[in-house]
Amino acid sequence: MPRVRIHQHVNPLAPYYTQPVKPIEIGELFADAALPLHLDIGSARGRFLLKMAAIEPGWNFLGVEIREPLVDEANRIGAEQGLTNLRYEFCNAMLLLDKLLETLPQGRLRMVTIQFPDPWFKKKHAKRRMVNKELVETVAGKLGTGGRIFVQTDIEFLAEEMFVLFRENKDLQEIEAAANPFPVKTEREQAVEDKQLPVYRIVFLKT
Repeated sequence: MPRVRIHQHVNPLAPYYTQPVKPIEIGELFADAALPLHLDIGSARGRFLLKMAAIEPGWNFLGVEIREPLVDEANRIGAEQGLTNLRYEFCNAMLLLDKLLETLPQGRLRMVTIQFPDPWFKKKHAKRRMVNKELVETVAGKLGTGGRIFVQTDIEFLAEEMFVLFRENKDLQEIEAAANPFPVKTEREQAVEDKQLPVYRIVFLKT
């Protein structure tokens, strides 16, 4: 089946993307809700998590994406492959991640990945960037002690902006990441590396 065609960018401040979301019920999403949870924010077509879920059956994987057709497509593929430890949710993470994760049991979240988010280059569009203070507070608050956050981008100014936001959180300890710690790369990461361009990466530990 051909890929779903979608707009490359959607405005997260548009009315459609600011509607209330229903908090997830983790027991309804996965076959074994007690497994540690890996959250991928801005999962796009979801291929990173699709491969991770197959490699790591001892983890649950939740992808959050603002483009609803991609969520539907990724869930269909995951179901076809019988991956009961994988789920994608339609959500505007910039504004509504706290509501989506409201009922998530404390400590269940053990890993968070944010990979190559849209940089929204124009200054007037900076407010549309996904990683903001509220998102950082939500992620750090829900992450279990010892859990990790992995952030990477190929846009230097965006890396600096995101890293500063995470560094400002007193519950997080910075760890340098020279390489991707996962056995899977996103399509974007592979494309950037194929061009031999730099990728800016960092890991934060919940203390």
